[in-house]
Amino acid sequence: MNRRPRLLATAAAGATAALLLTACGGGGDKPKANDKIAGADTGGATSAAPGAGATQSVGRPKIELPSDLTYTFEWPKTGDKGKDAVLNDSEQFIKAVDMAIAEQDPLHKAYRFYSEGTAAAGSQKFIQEFVDYKDRITGAKRYYNSKVKINSDGTAGFVYCEDQNKAYNKSLKTGKTDVTAKSKDNYVLYSSLLRVNKQDIWITEKLTSQRGSTACQS
Repeated sequence: MNRRPRLLATAAAGATAALLLTACGGGGDKPKANDKIAGADTGGATSAAPGAGATQSVGRPKIELPSDLTYTFEWPKTGDKGKDAVLNDSEQFIKAVDMAIAEQDPLHKAYRFYSEGTAAAGSQKFIQEFVDYKDRITGAKRYYNSKVKINSDGTAGFVYCEDQNKAYNKSLKTGKTDVTAKSKDNYVLYSSLLRVNKQDIWITEKLTSQRGSTACQS
C-alpha cells in the first residue's frame, strides 16, 4: 500500500447523514480510515424505557486497549436512562473498534457486539485497512458536543464530534509513531442511528461522518 489508513475516513453518504441529523436536531456525518486514528443539546422526547439497563452486565465483551491510547468523553449525563444508555453503548462501540485494530482482527466480536448493518460492515473495512498496513492507533482521542434523541419508533439518533489532533498511527512493524500536524481535517462530525436489542444494548446500525466539520471547531 502506498497510503497509510486514515484514522477515520470513508466518503460519507450525504443523504443518510442529513436524515440522521434531522432526527437529532443537528447536522452531521461515518468513520473513515485517515493517516490518524480511524457536544450537547440533549433535547427531544424523554424515554426511560429502551436501553434503561444498558449499563448492567449482559455478557458484554471486555474492552482492553493499549496503555498509550487514551480517551476523553465530554458527554455529560442527561438524566434520561435511555439517552444515557445510548451514550454508554456508543462509547463502548468506539473503544471496541480501536481494540479490534490493536489486536488486528477485522471480525473482532467486541465491535460486532455493539454494531450491525452498514455500521458493522464499515467498521470491518476500516479495521482491515489498519491490518493490511500493520498499524494501530496511539495517542489521545477526544469526543464532545453530543446530541441524543430517542425517536418514536424506538430508534435513537446520535450526533457527536471527535478531535483527532493528538491521535496518530503507530506501526506494529517498526514501533514508530507517525506524528502529524494539527489540522482542521482532524475534527470529525459523526451521526449514528441506533436501536436497542433484546439484551437491552443500543446497537449502532448506521454511522456517517464529515471530516473538517466547522461545527466541531468552535
